[in-house]
Amino acid sequence: MNSGPAVASVSPRRELGAYEALWLEKGATFKTLAERFAADPSALPSDFVSDAVADARASEVSAKLAKAGVSRFGTRLNLTGNYPAKLRDARHPVEMLYFQGTWELTEMRCVAVVGNREATAEGLRRAAKVSRALVEKGFTVVSGLAAGIDAAAHSAAIEAGGRTIAVIGTPIGVYYPKENEKLQRRIAEEFLLISQVPVLRYAAQHVPQNKLFFPERNVTMSALTEGTVIVEAGETSGTLTQARAALQQGRKLFILDSCFERSDVTWPAVYAKKGAIRVRDISDIWSALGDGATASED
Repeated sequence: MNSGPAVASVSPRRELGAYEALWLEKGATFKTLAERFAADPSALPSDFVSDAVADARASEVSAKLAKAGVSRFGTRLNLTGNYPAKLRDARHPVEMLYFQGTWELTEMRCVAVVGNREATAEGLRRAAKVSRALVEKGFTVVSGLAAGIDAAAHSAAIEAGGRTIAVIGTPIGVYYPKENEKLQRRIAEEFLLISQVPVLRYAAQHVPQNKLFFPERNVTMSALTEGTVIVEAGETSGTLTQARAALQQGRKLFILDSCFERSDVTWPAVYAKKGAIRVRDISDIWSALGDGATASED
């Protein structure tokens, strides 16, 4: 095989089906699949799956998405055009993503704003304030469309006339939490919704196993962005998965000062020692990233 990007004609539908088929293999995880592709960097999913199986799985996916009301979506596949090279910074990078909306938003300067699902009123206020400030500077606000901080970050960005990207922990066409369905539909239609969750694997297993897709999406969310702002998080919050990923990927990690002032958590000090930036004032973010979306463009 060639060592460079795929140059032969690639069937997005067949690759989708092949990738979904790989996820149905026993023991498949982001780690095992990443290791499989790392061993053959020029391989496509269809190199590991027969055409008949790939086509059959693609038909199953199309049927499930149609039943869920998804009529339009796209995919991004590693080694083909428009797959963001920055996603390869993840420890176990995904080979394929589903999306709805404007993919070009991934090419703009992006910052993630994340935090607890069980957010405090003050946390929601801070999330909205940070999102508005990012919008004013021209950044695209990225979050995970969870309840609490995530939803507040997305909503504030939209209300401020900015752009937002949601990286969800379910397949497209699945709405979790249910109360965010309207927001998810709007982001998919007007901005960008991304999912790395395999449709067939998700449908084939139960809730406890599917919960594991949520922290994995935080890793991808970090890789898509220049930095992550943590608004508030508990000691065992899934948000800390993204904190670890940001530092591992060489991204900026910002922690609001209010997190350090809490007596019930120790993680802020731990991550500060590892290189996280304590945000006492919003200008601390601009000092690390540059003053706005045009500041560091060539």
